[in-house]
Amino acid sequence: MTEDTADTEDTEGTEDTRSSSLDAAVEGELLLLDRAVRRDPERAAALLHPDFHEFGASGRIWDRATMLALLAEEPEQADPIKVSGMRAVQLAPDVVHLTYDTDADGRRAHRSSLWRRTDTGWRLYFHQGTLFDTDTDTD
Repeated sequence: MTEDTADTEDTEGTEDTRSSSLDAAVEGELLLLDRAVRRDPERAAALLHPDFHEFGASGRIWDRATMLALLAEEPEQADPIKVSGMRAVQLAPDVVHLTYDTDADGRRAHRSSLWRRTDTGWRLYFHQGTLFDTDTDTD
């Protein structure tokens, strides 16, 4: 997996708390992009919130159980998922929003994730992916 340096913006709490919150969310997100973690149901489950849901790049809505089953059956791909433009913003003491782009074997997507702090640590609560083509992507 390749990644750009995360750009972080803090809005709540002490600098150390904000930094550790942002770092924990980014670390969790990058773990979920690691194919070894994705294919291990126990490791993936530890990162997904019990109420996790996703609006997929395909347009489907996924729940936690379905996502864990799909990840466990994910086929091997030759190249790691490439990550770029990672940005982390702490929206509240227990909520971090991440945005970034991925390229998985030429399938490019804008990504947005909400991470929530729980009693067991930071867990992914919501994720959305939107496919894009570099020829049509504009600001």
